[in-house]
Amino acid sequence: MTLVLVALSLALTRVASSVPPHEEVARMARFVVNKCDWASMATISTHEPVKGQPFSNVFSISDGPPGNGTGTPYMYLTHMEISVQDLQVNPQASLAVSLAQSSYCKNHGFDPQSPLCAHIILSGSVIQVNGSEASAAKESLFSRHPEMADWPTDHNWFFAKMNISQVWVLDYFGGVKKVTEEEYYNASQR
Repeated sequence: MTLVLVALSLALTRVASSVPPHEEVARMARFVVNKCDWASMATISTHEPVKGQPFSNVFSISDGPPGNGTGTPYMYLTHMEISVQDLQVNPQASLAVSLAQSSYCKNHGFDPQSPLCAHIILSGSVIQVNGSEASAAKESLFSRHPEMADWPTDHNWFFAKMNISQVWVLDYFGGVKKVTEEEYYNASQR
């Protein structure tokens, strides 16, 4: 029992010590996106009675292996899904991810809404990927979400990505910070 507690303590210390300082905004954004396995995606609804209003739904994501992500969130989608139907009319969307998905915030006593529990909002368009990028998306997603491989084939699943145009970071008090696409993709994951 003591060994289990020591191992758990060491693992939590590694997660806490790997969180970038809040001054490194682009690095924080990349870190949080890579740590998260799911996102809340907001679209503009095409369905009554909420047509024209924001509509949020949960999607599994992956930008690559933990600690070695690309920064690009990939998703496994079907046209049967209500938010994907919204994207067919308007591909613009936002993805929100938060360290509240990890044990970090809870272990530090941070409420999920607290800016100390870093959350990132990515805005852009969701587009289908093909060829070698679809292969990379499949490897990225199925490594984190292995049950996807067994989802019904008659749903005509396809791989997509968030084509990021805006990055918003809330990781400390004082308001949201914006990161350019270039800063985001060039950020170190050390």
